[in-house]
Amino acid sequence: MAIIDEQARVVGRARVSDDAAGFTQLLELLAEHAEGEACSIEIAIESDKGLFVAALVAAGSTVFPINPRAAARYRERYGQAGGKSDPGDAVLLANILRTDRHVHRPLPTDSELARAIKACARQHQEAIWARQQTMNRLRSLLRDYYPQALQAFPNLAHRAAASVLRAAPTPQAAQRLTPSRVMTLLKKAGRRNDEGLAEKISTALRASALRQPTPVEHAFGVAAVGLIDVITAMSNAIAALEAELATVFNRHQQAAVVTSLPGLGPVLGARVLGELGDDPHRFAGTAGLRSFAGTAPITRASGRSRVVTSRRICNRRLGDACHWWAFAALTKSAGARAHYDRRRAAGDTHNAALRNLANKLIAKLWHCLQNNTPYDEATAWANQTETMEGAAAGRLTRGGCLRADLGRLALPFSYVLVTWNLTAVRLVVPRCHHELRGPVDYVGDLGGEVAGAGPARAGGRVVADLGRSGSGASHD
Repeated sequence: MAIIDEQARVVGRARVSDDAAGFTQLLELLAEHAEGEACSIEIAIESDKGLFVAALVAAGSTVFPINPRAAARYRERYGQAGGKSDPGDAVLLANILRTDRHVHRPLPTDSELARAIKACARQHQEAIWARQQTMNRLRSLLRDYYPQALQAFPNLAHRAAASVLRAAPTPQAAQRLTPSRVMTLLKKAGRRNDEGLAEKISTALRASALRQPTPVEHAFGVAAVGLIDVITAMSNAIAALEAELATVFNRHQQAAVVTSLPGLGPVLGARVLGELGDDPHRFAGTAGLRSFAGTAPITRASGRSRVVTSRRICNRRLGDACHWWAFAALTKSAGARAHYDRRRAAGDTHNAALRNLANKLIAKLWHCLQNNTPYDEATAWANQTETMEGAAAGRLTRGGCLRADLGRLALPFSYVLVTWNLTAVRLVVPRCHHELRGPVDYVGDLGGEVAGAGPARAGGRVVADLGRSGSGASHD
């Protein structure tokens, strides 16, 4: 560690351990050089987690976590040879805080309950990922000697799969597995015996297939039983973590506001709240929050080049939670579904449309949290049903696309409304070489009579009058 003054002079150096003795040594060194209390000296460190950081926060110190990637770029300001050392990095971090403190944010002052929610939510997600990895190992193992098991149980996480495969871990053991025995195992696992289910499982496991030699098959079976036991233990741990997560989350005062939004339940809501925290001063507005979640796009511009792409550097856990939040909201909110459908109609892929929807939902969550107000569907999507006016710039190019801002206009899927002064449409006309300069006189219902264009078949031809361009065109 290193302590510098306002003139960048190093006034203190030390190497401390990351235990209680080292922390005490650090506090003594800070108190020696502080004008007031030891916590008055701000600290820059390349981490935002661990016991040392938690102890510094508890002691009242202001901690600035510096991304190691950013620290590596700062290192190049002082030399290009590529040298690196721990004492040099300590001085580097202190200088970052001295010169560029205004562009770095201190560690948020979240409550202990919010930090508990974050820890529980992350461990719950880690446990699910670890179980999936173990199931992938079991699936790969079964494919090598027991493919009938994968036909009988596509979902290896189910208790019925663990119960039956533990009783018959090899094809040889499956030959002795009768339907009555399968029925008993299903009841033990809590699975009801649907009509013919036990017979289907027994038949699938005893189906003829290629076999490994008996000693090899037995060895594979022992390994499979071990993985099944691990998956069972992991499932129990996940259930316990989920129950604890729901308990801790429900104790937070913002839980009711968070779960009032469509698509956020006790698990996703806890993940979102845990990653955002409850420090009201962490984000100045929705722009920083959206960037942190990764839903806001990133622009790279240089000269005449300008590229807008999705954001990769963000809180991946929060971004994952927002993705599934937007997906769940499609069936819980009519406004969210309409927005998603408009983005798909505008040409967005499924993931891009979900990311755009998550960007909208984050702003609505921000408003609810700032005002401590539950979500209201009518208020949240009030502008969606307004009739939009004004002009939209667009043209029909050689590529065959008329693009206009779809905006907030909601139209039935069977109705087509194209007006040059109305922001309503993305009209695709393949192989068209005309440039649209005038209004498009096209108002009609597919399958009905189109003004000035005769009948139009549903899913058939689109007929448009190119107005002042002096020519008409019809295309499939």
